[in-house]
Amino acid sequence: MDWKEFMAETEANIASFSKEVPGTVKGFGQMGQAAKADGALSEKTKEFVALGIAIATRCDSCIGFHVRSLVRLGATREEMCEALAMATYMGGGPSYAFSAKALKAFDTFSEGSN
Repeated sequence: MDWKEFMAETEANIASFSKEVPGTVKGFGQMGQAAKADGALSEKTKEFVALGIAIATRCDSCIGFHVRSLVRLGATREEMCEALAMATYMGGGPSYAFSAKALKAFDTFSEGSN
């Protein structure tokens, strides 16, 4: 999978759909902003939680969005691997495969950001 191409296509599809349901998009955006705000847990920790859920639900686009956020937030490859190990432990074989996809996405989105 070409993660950059996949995410560009996903974002284009979301943009088209968003024009049809602006109220839903506004509400979803507000919910996301509130959920990701630093509090007792940092935004980075919350993104690792979201990535684990994305792996468990086998959502490629969710993996892409949350991995990109983790790269933006300065997550290291070591942190990513530990989080993916936990996701694999909790989700078994399917999560193992999706964790491998997530690591590939991390490597792709990390290129040039270090």
